[in-house]
Amino acid sequence: MLRKIYTAMRVIFIGALVVSCANDDDARFMVDKPQSVVQQEEIDAYDALRTYVPRESNPGFKLGGAVSMSDYRGKGVMYRLLNNNFDEMTAGYGMKHGAVVKSDGTLDLDNVNEFLTSGSESGLTVYGHTLCWHSNQNAGYLNNLLAPLVLNAPPFANALDLSSLQGGSLDGWEYTTGGGDVQLMADGGMGEGKNAVKLVSGNSAEGTALRLSTPGISVGEAQEYEVLCYIKSDRPGEGSFTFEGLAENAPLKDWTGTGEASETFVTGVSWTEIRFRVSEFTSDTFQLHLNLGYEAGVTYYLDIDNFYVYDPQGEPVVNNLIANGDFEAGQPWGGWGNNVVIGITEDGQGINSQGKALSVYNPSVTGGFWEVQTSYTFAEPLQSGETYNLSFWVKGDAEGVIRPELQSPDYSSNGFPSVSVTKEWEHVELSVTATADRTRFIISYGEFAGTVFIDDVQLSNASVSGGSTTVVEKTPEEKTAITHAALEDWISRMVTNCAPYVKAWDVVNEPMDDGSPYELKSGIGKSDMKDDEFYWQDYLGQDYAVSAFKMARAYGNENDLLFINDYNLGYNLDKCKGLIAYVNYIEEQGALVDGIATQMHITINSDKEKIATMFELLAATGKIIKVSELDVAVKTSNPTEEQLKAQADMYRYVVDMYEQYIPADQRYGITVWGVTDSADNASWLPGDRQGLWNLDYTRKPAYASFADGLQGL
Repeated sequence: MLRKIYTAMRVIFIGALVVSCANDDDARFMVDKPQSVVQQEEIDAYDALRTYVPRESNPGFKLGGAVSMSDYRGKGVMYRLLNNNFDEMTAGYGMKHGAVVKSDGTLDLDNVNEFLTSGSESGLTVYGHTLCWHSNQNAGYLNNLLAPLVLNAPPFANALDLSSLQGGSLDGWEYTTGGGDVQLMADGGMGEGKNAVKLVSGNSAEGTALRLSTPGISVGEAQEYEVLCYIKSDRPGEGSFTFEGLAENAPLKDWTGTGEASETFVTGVSWTEIRFRVSEFTSDTFQLHLNLGYEAGVTYYLDIDNFYVYDPQGEPVVNNLIANGDFEAGQPWGGWGNNVVIGITEDGQGINSQGKALSVYNPSVTGGFWEVQTSYTFAEPLQSGETYNLSFWVKGDAEGVIRPELQSPDYSSNGFPSVSVTKEWEHVELSVTATADRTRFIISYGEFAGTVFIDDVQLSNASVSGGSTTVVEKTPEEKTAITHAALEDWISRMVTNCAPYVKAWDVVNEPMDDGSPYELKSGIGKSDMKDDEFYWQDYLGQDYAVSAFKMARAYGNENDLLFINDYNLGYNLDKCKGLIAYVNYIEEQGALVDGIATQMHITINSDKEKIATMFELLAATGKIIKVSELDVAVKTSNPTEEQLKAQADMYRYVVDMYEQYIPADQRYGITVWGVTDSADNASWLPGDRQGLWNLDYTRKPAYASFADGLQGL
């Protein structure tokens, strides 16, 4: 519109000059347009980009553009630009694991669905980006799934007699095997050196065919008992508890805290907590029957030391001497020294990214460890001669040493062993015997520079049983099973949700290592792991992509096109060959890869010969080939005319090589990632001016050159 107004005004102005100066030489008043204006007018005269694609010879070709979901949903300039110029759009971030998966594992799909429907209403398809990647993941949620299981024992007397099991005998416990087996297993329980009851089901499908029954449990004065135990199995299994001595001996229970009562519970390779309550006793004793015969050929493990039956209203046998040791009330401890800053973290920064923690910032190492301290005063003095057990979780933003101790008003103390702090949460268990009455708990930080985080502090008298903490690390086999389940949960729900709109996906993104291009990337040993990084392949092995493709195929549309996507394929030809070899491996394992996508974040100086060779290698696979993330950086915020011309030439060259080497029936299309230039402070290619439009949405020479290239397809 502005250009039309400008042209009209120019005609009127020139006409006025002609009328008023009819007797003069008109040439004196004619001024040539600047060449830059002429060139821009020529660029602006081009039609929308998508009109230049020869559809007859390229019927399936998709011209795509990347966009922020919020920019598109806002229906501003980018919304109109995408709608006018492209067939398809790719969300830069909004459809990735980190953007969609919440801290509890549920999916927040509101923004995704609004984006999908808005694009559909505008006639644009959406390319799914991306399902399985190591970056932009909700790594906090995934790592929590793999974190150690932390068990805080009930602080009540156990009414269940475990003495025979703990002594290595099944005396007093009744069992039926149904063709299977029941025996005690050393080191089969939760934690190092802990024992379990091993139960193997036979061929029967009756729950009671494999049964373990407890000794009789005295009811006493209790009106209700809580039962707590931990069970796992070598593969998916099923179990239940029934009873003797209750008004209802086969009730439905919410066994695992799902909120729904059922007849049975399920088990797997990780320890499953079973917790429920029983009441309405009909005699002075009652009995538990653990039934595990539902599935044939399953091996179950019942942890011995963490099997409890207790009265939740009974007299506690132990109280944590540190009130609010989980810091959920938001109250920090007192302290002093070296301008120390003591506070409580935000919610979600405690152990396993849950709840709160104590934070202690010491600006620098001091001359003595005691010069920076936190202090907690006991409600009653600890007694001389008693041994006290201390446990807590700790990590730091650096490495160093802290020193906990029990102290008296005269500053005499009994020190626990010093604690080495690392950058990962670690559970600490210490003991010390008080040699005098002690009134406060001290931790010294003078040897540590930085911030220490402390959570779940427990201090108890060793002579009082109950209330202990057990930390159970997950085995490699458990981590593999958990990671596989998490991947399937994510892919199944995301693909199913998007299926009405999304017909093509980047299933696996950036798998190949840059330094060893025939190997997969890995996070093992990586010292600078980012908060959003999670390497699925480190837990699932090289078959992680096999699983991802099979899952995407199973939950998507029948004719979805599934791609593997990577970068620098035209920079490092060995990486291109390594990716092709990995595609062959994936298909040898029974999964189908429809296409290979090459990202092509390149510069005006990229090696053109290598780009041509890349396309030649990719074409030879017979796969559908997509240029998935094309942009050409000039590496400056103020490019010269020569640099803008070089950028335009490179955009044209990429399209020409795509046309030359990729047969029409293998062309999925080209997606422009840098649709517009990036601002100097942008997170992606800051100041590199890589787009087809500049920051003011004015077309650049690259626009015209790219359009010319499309016309030649």
